[in-house]
Amino acid sequence: MDTSFQASLLDMCEAAGPGPLGPTVKRTHLAHGAWIDVRPAWVAGADALFERLAQVVPWRAERRHMYDRVVDVPRLLKFYEEDEPLPDPLLEDARRALDAHYAGELGEPFRTAGLCYYRDGRDSVAWHGDRIGRGATEDTMVAIVSVGSPRSLLLRPHGGGGPTLRHDLGHGDLVVMGGSCQRTWEHAIPKTGRPTGPRISIQFRPRGVR
Repeated sequence: MDTSFQASLLDMCEAAGPGPLGPTVKRTHLAHGAWIDVRPAWVAGADALFERLAQVVPWRAERRHMYDRVVDVPRLLKFYEEDEPLPDPLLEDARRALDAHYAGELGEPFRTAGLCYYRDGRDSVAWHGDRIGRGATEDTMVAIVSVGSPRSLLLRPHGGGGPTLRHDLGHGDLVVMGGSCQRTWEHAIPKTGRPTGPRISIQFRPRGVR
């Protein structure tokens, strides 16, 4: 599997691990009680982390029913259940830091981790919200750490018809979607025809949210 991408020079200058949160996090309030937090370059050593995850995670290709046919899911996947060891100690550190920062708001720890491998610009995920389980009826949080080459995360109100927000995420960037975001907004990683390197996203979620 080709894991080549353009590494960030800034990422080579710091000790590996998650950085501070607190005032370094920028929150944007959206409509309908939704919000997103963004913390650029949160994880130092993210490029080396990308290389490790690309090699050690047991990536799986999936096929799903789409209308009247079965199609390949355009990305590779691995889901880590509750109490399943994460594939790298740095991810354990990141989850602990997120738990500490969001404990007062979320009221519970992040329990699971879903990993997605976007190999190039042809890999993508369509518009959706994480509405399987509690996210369909309750406010919750999904924290996403991106490593590897930046890709565009788009957000729009559920069903469209409103402004579309864009954040280019990679090289250790953090975005957290909270409040009603999973019910009232949608997010996507669109395909792109531009040359782009691979990216891995790590989605930390509380219990019962998919």
